[in-house]
Amino acid sequence: MTRPPVFVLPGLLEDADAFHAVMNGLADVAEVRVADMTQGDSIPALARSALAQMPAGPVMLAGHSMGGYVALELLRTAPDRIAKLALLNTHARPDSPESTENRRRLMDLAERDFTAVITALLPKLMTEAHVKDAALAGIVSSMALAVGKEAFTRQQQAIIGRIDSRPHLGAIRCPTLVVAAREDQLMPVAWLEELAKGIPGAKLAILEDCGHMASMEKPREVTALLHEWVTGRREPAAQFTVEAPPPSS
Repeated sequence: MTRPPVFVLPGLLEDADAFHAVMNGLADVAEVRVADMTQGDSIPALARSALAQMPAGPVMLAGHSMGGYVALELLRTAPDRIAKLALLNTHARPDSPESTENRRRLMDLAERDFTAVITALLPKLMTEAHVKDAALAGIVSSMALAVGKEAFTRQQQAIIGRIDSRPHLGAIRCPTLVVAAREDQLMPVAWLEELAKGIPGAKLAILEDCGHMASMEKPREVTALLHEWVTGRREPAAQFTVEAPPPSS
């Protein structure tokens, strides 16, 4: 039996390592690929890049954070390519002036000391307990270093320039899962509730004791949600095995 394609759009300073547990957990039911989201400096450019990497035919599209912004752009420009949609730790609003100012400050810092940017971001990306997990924090830092300063700047420029997607949510017709995290400092639950309410028939799941990096902080729970999203079958989260990605993958 052919496994359906799941195409993952990672967020800022992320690569496939952020979805290692999900990829393993879905391996029996889906063909999972993670896009390279480092080359464009606008959301439309990143959407075009994603479309060029996407497997042929309709896919199940999952976007995390910035990847969610790109997913919503793809829903506007290539809706026939998307069979199902999952939006994790993301929202549909444009960048606020305060957020834009913070992003530009980090971009300036990156020119002087990129590792300082990573250090500054870590406490905002995960709960305090997860930041203290040396292995987990190490994977997040390694991903960021692998993506690099130049791609970080392009990604921030893209995020700053994104449109307000809220007026377009009502046109989404594919089955949609929205995943929020109670302690996400970057994407408040209220914003994801707004996102889910705007998409006809969307299902909202809220993870407890979890920050922005849901697929890493709560890998079993996220895998269980996406497994049900793919198959329509609810499975206990405890059944999924969690393994760290190999070093320097």
